[in-house]
Amino acid sequence: MSTTIAFIGLGNMGGPMAANLVKAGFAVRGFDLSETSRAEAAANGVTLCESAADAASGAEIVVTMLPAGRHVLSVWEGLMGTIAPGTLLIDCSTIDVDSARKAHALASGNGLLAVDAPVSGGTGGAQAATLTFMVGGSGEAFNRAEPVLAAMGKKIVHCGDAGAGQAAKICNNMILGISMTAVCEAFVLAEKLGLSHQSLFDVASTSSGQCWSLTSYCPVPGPVPASPANRDYKPGFAAALMLKDLKLSQEAAKAAGAETPLGAHATALYESLDKDGHGGADFSAIIHLIRERSA
Repeated sequence: MSTTIAFIGLGNMGGPMAANLVKAGFAVRGFDLSETSRAEAAANGVTLCESAADAASGAEIVVTMLPAGRHVLSVWEGLMGTIAPGTLLIDCSTIDVDSARKAHALASGNGLLAVDAPVSGGTGGAQAATLTFMVGGSGEAFNRAEPVLAAMGKKIVHCGDAGAGQAAKICNNMILGISMTAVCEAFVLAEKLGLSHQSLFDVASTSSGQCWSLTSYCPVPGPVPASPANRDYKPGFAAALMLKDLKLSQEAAKAAGAETPLGAHATALYESLDKDGHGGADFSAIIHLIRERSA
């Protein structure tokens, strides 16, 4: 008999992840507030339920993929008393470290195992089951979660105890936000200096300027055919989501007493992009803002 998994949050990331669990042979019961997301999940073999509690009832594992810490805590609190002791809770949302630790404490206090397991890889990685999972929690919880995460991703890293997965995700995405703005600034400068996009790419991609933002997600059309720049910046990872993660990094930096001036600069740029109405574009679209300011 297959393991029953409740999946709560079937949006752009959660929907494909739940579908991959179905493909891996798990019995998946799902819930989402969006009718569109529910319909897509049902088409991919997810058994729809009328509430989060209904989905979790009888499930050995509960996966949540939700917008913010307050949503995760609200859903988990609502499940207490509904799910049996020993049930494993896996939160794949990207949330603040404090909320993640509160969620762990809530689970532990009710005899449940938990991991925070945010992801990297965007919607493409969710669809292809090639996500990277950064996991926080006990060794016992990680060992139980790993086979489930392996059905949705290709790399799973146990980062430490409660909240460590969120800490790793926040730090990683601060690097990503900073590196993308740096790459975009370089391309705008190259344009001003009369250097072609391809020439800069050919040099930087094979020398000291090489980074993921350049070689996998090049912010100008042409050099990397798979990058969103070739699809009018249709998001693989939306600018609004990058802003969310950068804000989390700055909140964490303030709480920890860490100086992150480049992180603060990237946050301010993405905040301006979002206020200009481009939060739904891919995060590499920050190049448009830099061009405008360079005009």
